[in-house]
Amino acid sequence: MLIQILTHTPKWVFVTFALLVWLGARQLLAGSVSLTRVMVMPVAMAGLSLYGVASAFGDAPAALSGWAAAALVLLAFVLQRGVPATTRYDAASRTFHVAGSAVPLVLMMGIFFTKYVVGILLAMHPQLMHQASFALGISTLYGAFSGIFAGRAIRLWRLAIQHDRAAIAA
Repeated sequence: MLIQILTHTPKWVFVTFALLVWLGARQLLAGSVSLTRVMVMPVAMAGLSLYGVASAFGDAPAALSGWAAAALVLLAFVLQRGVPATTRYDAASRTFHVAGSAVPLVLMMGIFFTKYVVGILLAMHPQLMHQASFALGISTLYGAFSGIFAGRAIRLWRLAIQHDRAAIAA
């Protein structure tokens, strides 16, 4: 059955998987990232997770509420934690110097595989689309991924704002 699933998977899914692995693997290494790019990934991943909810469950209020609630809870949780001690902001170049992390890769793979498995399950069992508990569980998972991504980006923006305020005050 696994071979049948893989052979019926559109080619663009494998390309998307490879792209996400590449993007996530790049973040395993320490490096610099621009202020703008800090926001691109969370926005793209939140869009992908919302698309996953909408494509699987339409505009079901429970699904959208589950996504939003999980996103807000995880966002608040991540915002309570500070940025890693090695993270630096360079105002002149408007870039962050960040340590490598596996978190972005894990989150991207989580969203990708959730979307992939849900697609398979719905193709095999379309009635799942109308089960509130399934919709709520999957949507909550998507929201959790989005909240973590957003929280990590907002923490970096906070660092930049604090740096800029300190520079203005000095």
